Amino acid sequence: MEKIKIEHHTLSGGMWIAAWLFTIGFLHLSFWQGVLALLIWPYYLGAHLSMLGM
Repeated sequence: MEKIKIEHHTLSGGMWIAAWLFTIGFLHLSFWQGVLALLIWPYYLGAHLSMLGM
C-alpha cells in the first residue's frame, strides 16, 4: 500500500491574495477593474508605476 502525501501551499496563495488586494487598494480600482485584476494584477501595477517614471 502506497502512502499519499498531501501538501498545503497556503503561504503562496495567501501572498497572491494579499498582492491582489494591495493592487485594488493602491490603484483605487473600480469593482470590475478589481475583478479583472484577479487575472492580470501585475499589468495594473506596471502600467501605474510606468506613469510615475519609476
